Amino acid sequence: MKSSTKDHAEGKMHQAKGKIKEVVGKTVGNRDLETEGKNENLEGKVQDKVGDIKKVLGK
Repeated sequence: MKSSTKDHAEGKMHQAKGKIKEVVGKTVGNRDLETEGKNENLEGKVQDKVGDIKKVLGK
């Protein structure tokens, strides 16, 4: 698997996990879990963009 494809896949996975944590945190009133979810979602978005950059650069 190409590095850019791997970054895309892992980024999407982290975004999904982060969104789930964020929603569960909001639902149960756990601000720490909500914040953790937001951070993981953001990290996933960054990793997805890294995959875009690698794809453009041909890596």
